[in-house]
Amino acid sequence: MSSIVLIKISGEDRPGVLGSLMAVLESFELRILDIGQAVVHGTLSLGVMVEIVGETRREQVLKDVLFHLHELQLNARFTDLSAADYDRWVGARGKSLHIITVFGREVTAAHLRRVAGVVFEQGLNVDDIARLSGRIPRGGSVERQRACVELRVRGEPRDPAAMKEAFVAICHELGIDIAFQKDNVFRRNRRLVVFDMDSTLIQHEVIDELAKQAGVGEQVAVITEAAMRGELDFGESFRQRLALLAGLDAAVLEGIAARLVLTEGTERLFANLRALGYKSAIVSGGFRYFGEILQRRLGVDYLFANELEIEGGRLSGRAVEPILDGPRKAELLREIAGRERISLEQVIAVGDGANDLPMLGIAGLGIAFHAKPLVKASAGHAISTLGLDGILYLLGLRDYESLD
Repeated sequence: MSSIVLIKISGEDRPGVLGSLMAVLESFELRILDIGQAVVHGTLSLGVMVEIVGETRREQVLKDVLFHLHELQLNARFTDLSAADYDRWVGARGKSLHIITVFGREVTAAHLRRVAGVVFEQGLNVDDIARLSGRIPRGGSVERQRACVELRVRGEPRDPAAMKEAFVAICHELGIDIAFQKDNVFRRNRRLVVFDMDSTLIQHEVIDELAKQAGVGEQVAVITEAAMRGELDFGESFRQRLALLAGLDAAVLEGIAARLVLTEGTERLFANLRALGYKSAIVSGGFRYFGEILQRRLGVDYLFANELEIEGGRLSGRAVEPILDGPRKAELLREIAGRERISLEQVIAVGDGANDLPMLGIAGLGIAFHAKPLVKASAGHAISTLGLDGILYLLGLRDYESLD
C-alpha cells in the first residue's frame, strides 16, 4: 500500500538545502511526483510531493526528513493526499495556462487585490507569481520607475468579454496596465515586431510638425486627431493634410528630423530585441524620409512608409499613391512574416492610431501603445503607463535578464 505525502518546508534560505533534502529522499528511493520552490526576501518556501510504499516506511521517511530539517533550522509540515485529491491534481494538468502581466510605475496591494478578485470570479487558479521588475531602492521616485508582477493562471475564463471589461476598468481607475495571454509555445517564441512610427517610436506626429512650419498647424492637427480616433478615413485625411502643405520648403525636413524625440524605452527595447535575435519593421502612415533616419539609428530590418513628393525643392502637396493606410499595414505585416517564414502568432504589432488596428488584429500580440480610447478598446492589449520597453515584460523578460 502506498501513500502520497506533500512535504511543505519554510524558513531562512541558505545554499545546500535542496541537495541535502534530496539526499534523504534518495536514501529511501522515493518517487517525486511534484516539486516547487520560491524565495521571497531570503525566506524559503519549498514543496515536494512524494509517493511512499508501506506504512512503516512512511513513518521512517517522515521522521528522517523532520530530523534533517530540524538540524537546518527549517520548519516542516506533512499533508497526506487521498487518491481522489491526487487524481484531481493530475486531471488539472490538461487545463489551459494563461499569463496575466500587471505592470506600471508601481504595483501595489490594491492593484493585485483587484486583479485577484477578477481571477477568482472567472474561475481561474493562480499557479505561480513572479516579479519581473528589478528591486526597488527605498525612497526612489516612481516617475520613471518600472514595476511588473506576472501571474500564471490555470483554466479558461468563464466570460472572456466580462474579464477584459473588468481589467480595462481596473487599468482606468488605478493607472496600471494588465495583459492576459495564452501561455503557449508562440508566446515564448515571438520573432518579429512591427511598429508604427509617429506617436509610437517617436513622440511626434511628423505631419503636424511640417504643418507648423507651413503655418497651418492647427488645421492639420484637428484632421490628424480625428483620423487617429477613427472618425475620418485615413487615406482621405492624409490627402487633405498634404494639400495644406503645398509649397513648403523641403529644407525644413532636416531640421524637423533633428528635433525628433524617441519615445521612452525605445532604444532599450531595440537593444534587447537585437540581442534576442528578433527582426523589426517600421510600417508607418508617416513619411519614409523620417523612417530612414530611425531605421539607421535603431537598426530596423524593414521599413515601409509614405513618400513625400518634392518638386523644385518644395512639397507638392500631392499624395504619392498608393497611400500606406490601415489595410495596407496589415498586408505588409503578412508579407514580412512570410519573408521571415514565421506564423502570424509569432508577430508583435505596436501602434497608437485607428489605422493601426488592422495589423494589431492579425498579429499574435497586438499592442495599442498610449493609444486613443477607441484603439485601446479594440486592440488585444494596451500599454499606457510605461515606455516601449514595457513590451519586454509581455515577453516574460525579467529586468535582470535584459540589457539597460
